[in-house]
Amino acid sequence: MIGLVITQIAVIALFLILGWAVRFKKAYWLISGFASRPEEEKESLIENRYPQKIGSLLIGTAIGMLLLLPLSFTEFRFAAEAQFGFMLVILLGGLVYLSRYEVPAKRKRSYIIASILFIVTFGPIVYLTVSSHKGYEIALAEESFEISGMYGDKWDYRDIQSVQLLEEMPEVTWKQNGIGLPTLAQGHFKVTGYGSSLLFIQKEHTPILYIEVKDEQIFVNSKDSSETQIWYEELKKEAEKQTKPPA
Repeated sequence: MIGLVITQIAVIALFLILGWAVRFKKAYWLISGFASRPEEEKESLIENRYPQKIGSLLIGTAIGMLLLLPLSFTEFRFAAEAQFGFMLVILLGGLVYLSRYEVPAKRKRSYIIASILFIVTFGPIVYLTVSSHKGYEIALAEESFEISGMYGDKWDYRDIQSVQLLEEMPEVTWKQNGIGLPTLAQGHFKVTGYGSSLLFIQKEHTPILYIEVKDEQIFVNSKDSSETQIWYEELKKEAEKQTKPPA
């Protein structure tokens, strides 16, 4: 949490400094592409107060993020998402709005580019966030089990090498490819003592079901501890069937 808060403060400070320099010190060269424009375009943009409004946008974004920062010290689990979501919406939406202050010859193109940037950047984030909160389930078939949702897959019972019920989740060191939210870890992560592992973890909920399948380590749990217990018992029973010699 401390690292995340430090990152948030650093981003806020960066936006404040850049916004102040552009808005009050006329450091317009800090705006991408501004320095390379023809002089007449620069003069027109300054007259339209386009660069000044860019500075104000950065300052306003920083102030909004600063006001949301105290959420990180409360029990609200989505503080980071709220803060960075606010940042993306205000910055990208602001760029779309400020396209009206572009030089007339480039106004339409600027609006189209800013709109596409907004959709391309914010769309996948919304999709990933919504998809990750849909959750996952373990479904047991006759010869295999499947974990649904993002990063889910199907595995044969005969490939199960170990099924354990852990009292707590081992330390997760870093994310390789997945979704890491304050309440959820889903995807591929490095886990101390286990290496690269596939996680479907509802944080702050125990127990944890650990499944070793050939060269793959899987950690999964449910918000409902009794459901995790049922998954463990059913998978353990199916795994034991595979080790019994035929009658």
